[in-house]
Amino acid sequence: MFGAFRATQPTMVGLLWKTPWKLSRTRKANVRSRLKKVDAVIEAVRASGMQCKSLVQALELPKEHEMPPKDKYTVFSRREQGYRKGIHKVPKWTRLTLRTNPKGF
Repeated sequence: MFGAFRATQPTMVGLLWKTPWKLSRTRKANVRSRLKKVDAVIEAVRASGMQCKSLVQALELPKEHEMPPKDKYTVFSRREQGYRKGIHKVPKWTRLTLRTNPKGF
């Protein structure tokens, strides 16, 4: 069909870019490596002897090996059914510090 209502990929199927419902093995590995790199940067800044408020806050966060898998790959969400949603559903999740969650969730 030609014209304004021609069949294209988005109109035939819906959204062209779909978010998977769970993280794949490689995406989980990338999350772990990203957390380890952040831990290495925090440790390097601490070893340099610099003092600042953000460094104190960063040192209070759990390290990658101290975090349970539930906290590594999911975040707390009031609107979700089990109060947790996949970390990859958060906008800009690769650039945010999502290491802290409410106790018990």
